[in-house]
Amino acid sequence: MAIDPREFRNTVGCFATGITIITTTDDDGNPVGFTANSFSSVSLDPPLVLFCLDRRVASFESFREGGKFAVNILGNDQQDLSNQFAKSGSDKWDGIEYETVNGGCPLFEGCIASFDCDVYAIHEGGDHVIVVGEVTRMSRDEGGPDPLLYFRGGYASINDAT
Repeated sequence: MAIDPREFRNTVGCFATGITIITTTDDDGNPVGFTANSFSSVSLDPPLVLFCLDRRVASFESFREGGKFAVNILGNDQQDLSNQFAKSGSDKWDGIEYETVNGGCPLFEGCIASFDCDVYAIHEGGDHVIVVGEVTRMSRDEGGPDPLLYFRGGYASINDAT
């Protein structure tokens, strides 16, 4: 039985996920990033996380070759930032403030958590690759907002479930 891609996407969308912006830098040191909900923890020892990267995105080579990336976990007050990085083009960085720490990958203020990672492995995954990173630094905001969620093709909040 053939699986219809749209139906597959709609069905997978029934699994609520958090929203992240994954960042790195290109060969010239310019910031690169995109919005992703395909993020997960993998291992505690060593501390590993993963995200899935579409081979068709313009920044594919920067992530595949860069050796480092950062994960910014967005709060429910960062929907505009999520939308900004969901689009294509380098202008997504216009007016966006960020900092860099150990790995040099962009981190955004106000995120509920963030991770700096070294690329640990890259695995084939159909039209995507699965990028596994070893966490080298992390931070979290204990008193921050609830997470920004994605559910059934749109933004959602924890309160939507009640």
